[in-house]
Amino acid sequence: MKLPVITRPFHAFLVTWVGLVVTWFGSGLTTFALGTFMYQRSGSVTQYGLFQFFYFLPMMLLSPVAGALIDRWDRRRVLILAELGAGVSAALIWLLLHTSDKGLWQLELWHLYVLIALGSCFGTFQLPACYAATSLLVPKEQLGRANGMIELAFGAGQILAPLTVGQVLASIGLQGIVLMDVASFALSIALLLFIRYPPTPPLTEEAQAGQKSLWRETVSGWHYIRARPGLLQLMVFIGVLNLVTGMVIVLITPLVLSFTDVPTLSRVMSFAGVGMVVGAVVMTAWGGPKRRVHGVLGFYLLSAFALFAAALPPTALIVAGGAFVFIMCSPLILSCMQAIWQSKVPPALQGRVFSVRRMLGLAATPIAALISGPLCDHLFEPLLAPGGALEHSVGRVLGVGKGRGIAFVFVVLGVTIIVHTLVSYLSPRIRNVEDELPDALADHSAPPDSVPAPGTAAVG
Repeated sequence: MKLPVITRPFHAFLVTWVGLVVTWFGSGLTTFALGTFMYQRSGSVTQYGLFQFFYFLPMMLLSPVAGALIDRWDRRRVLILAELGAGVSAALIWLLLHTSDKGLWQLELWHLYVLIALGSCFGTFQLPACYAATSLLVPKEQLGRANGMIELAFGAGQILAPLTVGQVLASIGLQGIVLMDVASFALSIALLLFIRYPPTPPLTEEAQAGQKSLWRETVSGWHYIRARPGLLQLMVFIGVLNLVTGMVIVLITPLVLSFTDVPTLSRVMSFAGVGMVVGAVVMTAWGGPKRRVHGVLGFYLLSAFALFAAALPPTALIVAGGAFVFIMCSPLILSCMQAIWQSKVPPALQGRVFSVRRMLGLAATPIAALISGPLCDHLFEPLLAPGGALEHSVGRVLGVGKGRGIAFVFVVLGVTIIVHTLVSYLSPRIRNVEDELPDALADHSAPPDSVPAPGTAAVG
């Protein structure tokens, strides 16, 4: 018996979205459990930062090539390949942990770094392919809501994964957590096998001229951005945003563990995930402001004040509240930003353009992961240790002792966001990017039946 295949664009988007919820939950399990394992085993912020470094470095290096390939290939198949490769990487991590526990060899942290980087190589294809596919499946005026749903999928994982790890780690161990991740990839692949995407619109003559080689396709994404100063400045904006966010991601775990334990950390991280879900739900229901660049800058400014919570006396409630607001702003910022790019870049070029943008934006993230640890271990933490150089100045406000140097870094990052937002608003290229560049999408980029009436069957 031939099984039905989902072909209606909006229904295909919904099934893809469910797959993202599943796979990002599984990945969140492994990321949280492995990161905590590495930090507790080494006791070093630098070693924990290397975990983030080897996760983001392949994404930064491979993004342009991944984008050119996404434009060449069927985007559903790219997503399947990405899920399969990342699932194999998770299975190898389980095998590494299992054989080490059996005493067959001695586990070193660098062994895990290699497999984390391998999984990241495949994960590089996932998000650009998903965003490029969304432009085919969802009408232009609904892109803000669709992007909000994608952020909601990630936020759901951010809530459920730490809570799940906190509840089941003692009973099933790290190996069991990783096996759950493997199962999530298998389920996501199964969902993707039952859908089909509409064909990508044909390239313009100008774009076809640049399709003679993979290298030229990759470079054409950069040329497209460089020829549009508003998009170029937005890409620089993303880079600074990712530098700040990357440092927050690395340092939040050591900050919380400086005054409490892993179960409390899991609750703090889950509450931060609630913030992401709240932001994503708001974006999904609202769709964002009419001028999306105002949403990008406004919510970015709000996130700065959340980081100042680290200056208060260290308690789980205060840190969780600050993390909630900071993470809540993320889907609002990214959804508005992504909607700008989706509406200004032709669908046939979105894979390569988005991946070049991602590469240059992500360049800051591995740098953040690499410098966060040494900055805290060798500079900020000693400065605010008992007897440190800032004990009687900054220490009078932030306090002294373990974790207070990290809190000082958070305050510096908050000030950086405020200055960056004001400078970006003063740039006419960024402020007027939606007016200066013509839309690349028609008013309805999906067929009229892409948003079905209630009760309509989901298979076509």
